[in-house]
Amino acid sequence: MSLQLKTMAFGVGLLAIYTLVVFGAWYSQRRLMYFPDPARVLPASIGLAGVSETVITAPDGVTLVTWTAKARPGMPTLLYFHGNAGNLASRANRVRRYTDAGFGLLMLSYRSYGGSGGSPSEANNVTDARVAYDRLTAQGIKPRDIVLYGESLGTGVAVQLAAEKPVGAVILDAPYTSMVEMAALAYPFIPVRPLLVDRYESDRHIAKVKAPVLVLHGIRDGVIPVAMGRALYAKANEPKRLETYPEGRHTDLDDHGAFAAVQRWLAEVRKPD
Repeated sequence: MSLQLKTMAFGVGLLAIYTLVVFGAWYSQRRLMYFPDPARVLPASIGLAGVSETVITAPDGVTLVTWTAKARPGMPTLLYFHGNAGNLASRANRVRRYTDAGFGLLMLSYRSYGGSGGSPSEANNVTDARVAYDRLTAQGIKPRDIVLYGESLGTGVAVQLAAEKPVGAVILDAPYTSMVEMAALAYPFIPVRPLLVDRYESDRHIAKVKAPVLVLHGIRDGVIPVAMGRALYAKANEPKRLETYPEGRHTDLDDHGAFAAVQRWLAEVRKPD
């Protein structure tokens, strides 16, 4: 075999391998995006007084586990959308901080996370967020008393819900501009932009959000670059605020003052009855 034929054969082989890698990434994209911990933990078993497990049903019949707590009079209720890994119990310290301070809570466990059935996807997560919102309003909680709290992956869910439903405020903790940009950053050698199914394009939806927006981001976040938080903040409508933390990483912003910042900000932007 001539050198030219060997070179062509080598090139064809590389192309075939690359094609298999791209196909594998496309086929397995949700496995590469979601990392559920299916463990179902009762709030009382980890010392969360006043927090209860409530099971709700999605329109397609899938059962969803939530943690709920009633707000003290005059306090808002957090509709909380958690991050990618772990389960509700992984957020126990944050739940304790907010409920001890009198906040109400409805924290939704995505499908296949923490005892919920089904499989996660962008469409399912947003649909289930609507169900959770409707549950709060059916209980008599006014939209102005609902504060959406999105954490990491959950910021994409929170932005889409806030673009559709009236709420009192939106908190975005370590947000990304879109999952397309995140995937392109993580897999620069794969043409993810046309292939990604669950896109979570917060940078496209944020302009529809009319509620006050607070963006929290750690400068040392090694998962979602702070530049994405700043870019999403720039696209948000007023009133808005950006709080960055020089020593903050991806999941520790409360330890650097974020909890206190949220309380101060909500006291400023929430409209009195």
